[in-house]
Amino acid sequence: MARTQAVFDTTAFAPLQFGGDLIGIAIAFLVLAEVAAVLGASGVAGLSMRIAKWIVIVFVVLAIVSLLL
Repeated sequence: MARTQAVFDTTAFAPLQFGGDLIGIAIAFLVLAEVAAVLGASGVAGLSMRIAKWIVIVFVVLAIVSLLL
């Protein structure tokens, strides 16, 4: 029982951390969208822009949450 309690205590006070470079991924999708638009693949360009937009939104939300905590 004490082992479970110790694991719980260390995770309860850990700061909010996440792996990955969200802005880098968003820029990669933006570049992919631009290249696809130049080559005439409008479907891929639109999808890539939507993915980039949502990644930026997630980044901003996580940044605000991490600043508040």
